[in-house]
Parts: sequence; structure tokens; C-alpha cells
Amino acid sequence: MNNNKLFFWSLTIALGGFLFGMDVAVISGAEQTIQKLWALSDTMHGLAISIALYGTVFGALSGGFFADKLGRKKSLFWVGLLFFVSALGSAIAQDVYTFMIFRFAGGFTIGASSVVAPMYISEIAPAKKRGRLVALFQFNIVFGIMMAYVCNYFLQGINNDWRWMLGIVGIPALLFTALTFLLEESPRWLVLKKNDTAAALRVLHQVDPVNAATTLAAIETSKTKTAKISIAQFFSKKYSWLILLAFLIAFFNQVSGINAIIYYAPRVFELTGLGKSAAFLSSAGVGLINLLFTMLGLALIDKLGRRLLMYIGSVGYIISLGLLAYAFKTQHFDNTVIWVFVFIASHAIGQGTVIWVFISEIFPNEARANGQSLGSTTHWLFAAIVAQVFPLFASGDNPNGPFYIFGFFTVMMVLQLLFVRFMMPETKGVELEDMDVRIGH
Repeated sequence: MNNNKLFFWSLTIALGGFLFGMDVAVISGAEQTIQKLWALSDTMHGLAISIALYGTVFGALSGGFFADKLGRKKSLFWVGLLFFVSALGSAIAQDVYTFMIFRFAGGFTIGASSVVAPMYISEIAPAKKRGRLVALFQFNIVFGIMMAYVCNYFLQGINNDWRWMLGIVGIPALLFTALTFLLEESPRWLVLKKNDTAAALRVLHQVDPVNAATTLAAIETSKTKTAKISIAQFFSKKYSWLILLAFLIAFFNQVSGINAIIYYAPRVFELTGLGKSAAFLSSAGVGLINLLFTMLGLALIDKLGRRLLMYIGSVGYIISLGLLAYAFKTQHFDNTVIWVFVFIASHAIGQGTVIWVFISEIFPNEARANGQSLGSTTHWLFAAIVAQVFPLFASGDNPNGPFYIFGFFTVMMVLQLLFVRFMMPETKGVELEDMDVRIGH
């Protein structure tokens, strides 16, 4: 097995996650300045900040189409290029509407990459390494988040600091675009969409020469069993259980409140009485905790499995969110920074590590692009809703708002725990072509 080449390809694709993470978090350092600069109401401000997330919905919806039409490799090239344009445009915008157009475009690329990147990695990786390699995408997301917070901390206070915060994302975007030229195309796409078995076998030999012929035979068998499916066929009874699983894990990911914390971290810390500089520094701590516990999840996902990590994360969510809600209710904020860190750690080792792996592997070959689009679209739709609504609860005009919103997140995580216990299957170590047998629906 050519571990070096496989790791390089996976890491290159996962760099799309770095862009994803930087873009998600970098806005936290700019959002309060933007609200003051353009005198935005809480409603308009929520829209200006969440517009990128609405863009991700459209990107996720169309990501599967482009992945199937253009191929995984070419789709990712265009993701990187458009991301660069959106970063530059957002940084130089002179009014809120121009800003929102470029932020929407950036969101579109994030949504598309959240479909194509995990799909590509899952399709080139052997089953025993798939969880760890797909989770590299999540690792790079949280590395990007941490770097965004660190950059925000050091850039704050310089002239037009918010523009530098947004524009700096263009540098890794150019690097990602250049590195896509060094990738090979997904062997499963080559067989299923282009009928090019020779090229597919060449790629498989580069990844796992011992099992290349066996893997190719399994892919070809899956092709003879299934044909290209329409949207109507995808939403048929045959895939209904898989659709429900993908929807629920993506739904619970966002109603945990993770993007509310990531997008508005300095604001949340300032609500607890921290000064602006301390709030930015604590936000950098969020990024560091996120990174460390994602690394731990990365090391454990193929050993302990997906469900156990989700159990650990769900319990941590419930404890930390419940204590945050209590702190805002009683206005006793002595330990709120600790509870935020526990919340981030719980997300990183659980949902953060598992979601993109799980969605990318539960659907059969013929439905994977549609399934990845559905899961990503669900994820980003609820991310947008939470990000738009959160400022209304976190503003000074609503003293009980933080208690209500964190209480809601707590209840949702109790429901997630029930989902893991009674519905979620274990997919550790199962070949993609054998997944329907394991899931049993």
C-alpha cells in the first residue's frame, strides 16, 4: 500500500477543509465591526453574517451534480479558484450588499467542498483507513478555525483589521487550487461515470497495489447491479433509511449550537463580562481545544468506531450546554470559559470527527453524490438558520435570550443521544460496496 501517496492526496483534499474552517471562523473577528461600520440592525446583521451559510446550502445542493458531471478533481479546482475570488471580494467590499454577494459566493464553495472532498477521500481510501483519512478533512477544518482565531487576535487593532482578516483566506485558497493539479481522479468515478477501468486500475495500483484488482472487480460489480439514479429514485423507499440517518446526524450537528459559538465566539465571551482583547484570546483557546480534540478523535475513529465517539460527544454536549444555560440564567459566569471549552472538546471528538465520515460512507456508489449533497445541505441550512437567529438571542435587548438558546441546544443534544442509542449503525471497517449489508436497510 502506497501510504505516502494516499496520505498526500487525502491531505491535499483536506486542505479544502482548512479553507472551510478559516472562512467559518474568521468572520467572528469582523462581525461586530461590520455591524457598526454599516449601522446594521440585529436582523440585517444576522443576514449579513449568515449569508455565507445560505451560500453553502446552494453549494451543497449542487456539489453532487458537479462532482458527477465534472469529476471530483476538476470540481475541487473550481472550488479553490472561486474561494480565492470570494475572499478578495469580501475584503475590499465598500457596502453591505457587495459584501454579502462575495460572502455568498464563498459559502457556495464551502458547501460544494463539503460534498466533494469527503466523497473523494472515501472513494480512494481502503476501508481500514477510511475513517482516519476522511476525518483529515475535519482536522483541517478545525486547524483553519484555530488559525483564523489566531490571525484575528494578532490583526485586531490595525487599520481596517476586518478587511485583512477576511482577505488572508485567499492565500491558502491559491495553494489549494495549485495542489489540485497533483491529484488523480477517483477510481469509482472513473468506472461508474466514464467507464474507464484502465485509468481506475492505474489509480488503485498507486493506492493499494495488492488489492487493486479485487477493489476494481467490486466496483464493476456494483455498477452492474445499479444504474444512474434520478432525484425521484433517490428519494424513494429504497434509500429512505439512509436519507433519514444522513439528515439526522447533520441536523443534530448544527442544533448543538456549534456554529453559533464559532461565528460569534468573541461576542459570547463578552456577554460573560470579558473585555474585548480577553474575548479574542479566549476565542483562540476555542480553536486550540478544537484542534487537540479533533486530533484525538482522528486517532480513535477507526479504533473505537463512530458510535462510541458520538456517545462521548453527546454526553459532553449535554453537560456543558446545560451549565452554560444555567450560567446565563443565574448570571454567574465564573466558569463559563471552561464550559465553552468542554463544549468545543465534546463537539470535536464526537460530531466534528464523525459527521463527514459517516455521511460519505453510508450511501451506495450510485447514490453517494446525492446522499452527500443531502447531508451537507441539511448541515448548512440549519447552520444558516442558527447563525441568523443567534444575534437576536445574544443581543443586549434580550437579557434572557442566551439562557433560552443554550437551553434549546441542550434539549436537542439529549435527542441526539437517543439517536445514537437507537438508530445510528456502526460503519467502522466496512467496505463501501458492503455497507448496505451492515446497515441492513
